Amino acid sequence: MSEAIALSRVRQLWHLSEPLHALLYYAPEAFEEAAALGYKTDERWPSYFAWRAAPLGAASAGLVTAAFYSFSPRMVGENMAGAWDTASPEAVLAARGRAVDRTYRAVFGDRIGSRELARAAALARQAAEAAPLAGRPLAAANAALTWPDEPHLVLWQALTILREHRGDGHLAALTVAGLDAVEALVSFAAIGAASVERFESRGWSAEEWAAARERLVARGLLDTEGTATEAGRALRAEVERHTDEAAAAPWRALGAARVDELAELLGEFWVAALGSGLLPAENTLGIGKV
Repeated sequence: MSEAIALSRVRQLWHLSEPLHALLYYAPEAFEEAAALGYKTDERWPSYFAWRAAPLGAASAGLVTAAFYSFSPRMVGENMAGAWDTASPEAVLAARGRAVDRTYRAVFGDRIGSRELARAAALARQAAEAAPLAGRPLAAANAALTWPDEPHLVLWQALTILREHRGDGHLAALTVAGLDAVEALVSFAAIGAASVERFESRGWSAEEWAAARERLVARGLLDTEGTATEAGRALRAEVERHTDEAAAAPWRALGAARVDELAELLGEFWVAALGSGLLPAENTLGIGKV
């Protein structure tokens, strides 16, 4: 039977697991694997889109735009043009596995074979396998992949399923709130989740950003300076609450005692991920600020 899990605990598990997933997008080992496939690595986006979209198969730019939501369609189009001509989704997934393996070995060292990591992997997999997948395209695509054998790769795959499960639910919450892709970013920046400059990495033009701000001002969600009003903050809080609620099912299925155990086990690997220096100090997810 599913147990009650505090939404603050659901959010904490995301904060603990997101850096462990995100190492893929910044590690030099991952860029080396992407370069070997033929992707440009002078910036992280060509490999980011390939790594994250590959579970969907040979997805079109339109499908990736819909699934990723907050990226400008223009940016998605530029990065997805010829992506599957450079390497097939199957080849990308194989390289993704190698990249995670190499990255985790570099970051975690001898702890890669520890009982603690193996136990964390087993618990995370239990949670991931309990995640409801209806209406969750990115989670479902990753859940359909064959599970690897080695515990550290199981851990990454499980945490990836869980973060994409959460992300899919977050997009539904944004849609219910009436926030389109660029408005979602503008409203998030307006509560101080991250700087406007950080959100510029999503590819929206200054004109598109300004137009979105004007729409939110007209709705009473932002003031004329671009800062969230009380109503704007309340709407963002509602979005986050709905996101946490939609992400809770796997953790309820795991149960409070095992959730507590997993949170404890992930701590040392979270510290190692942050201590690697690979991840940016500021992120567009607002982790640590909301």
